[in-house]
Amino acid sequence: MRKSPREEAERWLAQAAVDLRWVDHLVKEGGWHIACFLAQQVTEKAIKAFLYSQGEEIVLGHSVERLCSAAERFDPRFAERAKRWALLDSYYVATRYPNGLPDGIPADVYTRDAAEGALALAREAVEWVRELLDAGEGI
Repeated sequence: MRKSPREEAERWLAQAAVDLRWVDHLVKEGGWHIACFLAQQVTEKAIKAFLYSQGEEIVLGHSVERLCSAAERFDPRFAERAKRWALLDSYYVATRYPNGLPDGIPADVYTRDAAEGALALAREAVEWVRELLDAGEGI
């Protein structure tokens, strides 16, 4: 049996929150390239949670910017957040694969500053979607 929009949203946001704790751990432990990637994933899941809360049945794609565009149909404030959060899309491939960079490997390129910035953006996304869901902004 299919979950209600709210239940599906809560499921996605719960996973985003768990993953966010791992981003924080990776930042502290020096896994900065993986922290950047996982921050992108956290933000993606948070936006998908919002979209599911609006009654969307299938939410495809991985781009934070594109997902924000889809979410704008329900809440135009996503446009402003997309301007900040879209940076995370640059971490989707290059943080994981050496061929995503001209030289070197991701483990040697990404810095604590990049990881801390990515963590802050992901945290903002999870917290904001949580506020939206708690306010009943969904089905």
